[in-house]
Amino acid sequence: MSALVPTHRLAYDDHATPADLQRDCRETRAALPATDADAIAAAARRPAPSLAYAARRRDLKPQIQVSEAAARLAAAIYQD
Repeated sequence: MSALVPTHRLAYDDHATPADLQRDCRETRAALPATDADAIAAAARRPAPSLAYAARRRDLKPQIQVSEAAARLAAAIYQD
């Protein structure tokens, strides 16, 4: 088991000031490639999905299409 190495900064610091949090956001955005940052910003602006029952997808299971040839092969292989 490896020993933990103490750091001067916590992963999530409850006592960070708003200015520190804003600086962290600016540094993170500057470190991201432009396409990733734009995609993240676009995703953040999208509304959250609805939790209403009526908004749920009805087609959760894919429909399987069996061709006539496959049905004949299965019948020939598994005939009693």
